[in-house]
Amino acid sequence: MKKSTRIDRIPPYIFAVIDKKKAEAQAKGIDVVDLGIGDPDLPTPKFIVDKMVEAVQNPANHDYPPYQGTKDYRTAVARWYKKRFGVTLDPENEVISLIGSKEGIVHSFLSFLDPGDVALLPDPGYPAYQTGVLIAGGEPYKLNVDEANNYEPDLDGIPADILAKSKMLFLNYPGNPTGTLARDAFLEKAIKWAKTNDVLICMDLAYSEVYFDADDKPRSILEFEGAMDICIEFHSLSKTFNMTGWRVGMAVGNAEAIQILGKIKTNVDSGVFKAIQETAIHALDNDQPFIQEQNDLLKVRRNIIVDGLNEQGWNLDYPRATYYIWAPIPAGYTSQEFTIFMLETAGILVVPGTGYGENGEGYFRISITTPNERLEEAIRRMKTHNIRFETTKTALA
Repeated sequence: MKKSTRIDRIPPYIFAVIDKKKAEAQAKGIDVVDLGIGDPDLPTPKFIVDKMVEAVQNPANHDYPPYQGTKDYRTAVARWYKKRFGVTLDPENEVISLIGSKEGIVHSFLSFLDPGDVALLPDPGYPAYQTGVLIAGGEPYKLNVDEANNYEPDLDGIPADILAKSKMLFLNYPGNPTGTLARDAFLEKAIKWAKTNDVLICMDLAYSEVYFDADDKPRSILEFEGAMDICIEFHSLSKTFNMTGWRVGMAVGNAEAIQILGKIKTNVDSGVFKAIQETAIHALDNDQPFIQEQNDLLKVRRNIIVDGLNEQGWNLDYPRATYYIWAPIPAGYTSQEFTIFMLETAGILVVPGTGYGENGEGYFRISITTPNERLEEAIRRMKTHNIRFETTKTALA
């Protein structure tokens, strides 16, 4: 058997590796507190499940769906964007359904990159960005995003030879793994920069509804002047409505870019089950007060972890959005070493920062998609084992 050369370029998916480590620890009898993957532990709301039960029993939903999504679903997406962001979208040309945003993101690289073309990616950033570029035969170019630069890439610092080959810029705000929001001034600058350099901006907005204060309500890049000329945005019902397993999302924005993405999709998949699209319409049209109630709960969880880590010597601010706490590791460890130490010593599973890129070295990520009592248990274990930020590797060993 001869595999394709692209397979050798693709690194192991970080969460597959984490699942394996978790299983190995559990096989040893360790009670693992899983703070790894950002998969909501809360169920899909009953009003959505009830609608799905109704929709799945309708024989009219059992055939192939329209490739671009049903007209009703695309219209509902446009309606939600208008209500939530004040953005006007044409459902016919500026909206397409996705089998979850990850699918659309990976297919976007196949849509716009030829071998040797460059995609500009945030580092640290969601691992699927790099994988998608490699599958498409493109070249990923990592842009450092860290606290020193407000978690914003330095677009003006991109070397001229790289910029000449660049076709796409991926942005992700609210950010995974950092939990940061975009400043309006940066988004305005990015749009102007992209138009000047003929680079398509792809915004990953999957966490727009996971935020903790009214003043921090995330914005769509499409709200800003000129964005529809050069931007597309990926979104999903996964995090908003605890529908990660349902696989339904949308890409919206520049009509030409949406049609190009649609050409790839019509040739490689057959769309989203119509019963799921019908249910997604119901979710988008009836999202209150569920989202606020869920965010209130997540805020409590965020505070449990941040307050607990700060009691152990960390000096963290509260993240303003997403499920994640992005924290530095104690001195003397690599990110990988510290996460293994946490698992083997305290039975706590966290994600090494390097799972999100080379610039994630020195950090680890905690997900709060775990019941409050398990988060409290994780903090208790850290205190029991004297795992503190200012303690060196030698002292912890």
